[in-house]
Amino acid sequence: MDTKKLFAILLTILGIGGLVYTAVQILDSQPNSFKTLLVVGILGLIFFSSGIKLLTSIRDA
Repeated sequence: MDTKKLFAILLTILGIGGLVYTAVQILDSQPNSFKTLLVVGILGLIFFSSGIKLLTSIRDA
């Protein structure tokens, strides 16, 4: 497997994990953890979008 493809898959999985963690914590509604939710949610979104973009830009040889 190509290194770029493996890195893209890793970024996508980390992004999905961050977004799911944020969603679960929002549903638990702990008011004191707003900063943590904001940081994890933004990082999850960045990782997910960069992983998807990298996957779409890689051409199979």
